[in-house]
Amino acid sequence: MGNNILNDFRHIPRKRFGQHWLKDQGVLDQIVKAAELNPEDCVLEVGPGKGALTEKLIESKARFIQAIELDRDLVVGLKKRFSHQDKFSLREGDVLSVPLETENGLIINKVVANIPYNITGPILKRFIGELRKAPDNTFETLVLLMQKEVAQRLLARPGTSNFSALSVRIQLLAKCQDVCDVPSKCFQPAPKVDSKVVMIKPFVSIEPDFYEIGNLLEKLLKHAFAGRRKKLRNTIGSFVTSSDQIKDFLAYRGISLDQRPQEISPSNWFALAKTLKETCVIENGPF
Repeated sequence: MGNNILNDFRHIPRKRFGQHWLKDQGVLDQIVKAAELNPEDCVLEVGPGKGALTEKLIESKARFIQAIELDRDLVVGLKKRFSHQDKFSLREGDVLSVPLETENGLIINKVVANIPYNITGPILKRFIGELRKAPDNTFETLVLLMQKEVAQRLLARPGTSNFSALSVRIQLLAKCQDVCDVPSKCFQPAPKVDSKVVMIKPFVSIEPDFYEIGNLLEKLLKHAFAGRRKKLRNTIGSFVTSSDQIKDFLAYRGISLDQRPQEISPSNWFALAKTLKETCVIENGPF
């Protein structure tokens, strides 16, 4: 099959589905390698398109591949192409709403996918969860190909230009690792932007009150990062400076009110939200 797989479907890419099919065999191999698939793994693939990555996953050591495809025309072609594969099943539907489970009752533990760029945010929320809400499913590993700009924010360290509220959210929920860059020429048709493959490993252990504190932290991040150039004293100073306990906390953590939001680590953001909640100073704040 190889490179010819993209030509076996007479299908015009649909912009509304964000269809850009990965054709570079080297990148496809790197994606599968990063997933470290073994005979016990059940893999979810999102938007298999014409099946280039699907083929690699089926050839891997993985026990089973469950794919979800929204485009009905592609569903027909994929079923025809892989109908003889016992370790593959295809569900037609929207990944944001259909059950994230295999049709034969196996538990999916890994996600490997070239995700549609236009729904990257909602997909991350469903797969990894939110600061205020746990995910419906728990995955061991996710290897996702996404827009490079978004990937850089997931991977960004405090104090860098790409560090954002998204960086804080994701890094409190999971460990992210850079796999490889993917130039636009590796796709058919070529998108206007470059991409990157990221491996995400959600944290197994979460504090009992994580999501309760996360609800407050979400509001705090939204307020603070709305003015990236403003210093901490200007973004949350209306309530931080009103409590000696908060001042002591900032000193203990080595946080200065002259720092900007992007200079504060995810762990310090969470600790700040927790302290605010415990001291009830938040009632005097802008929320």
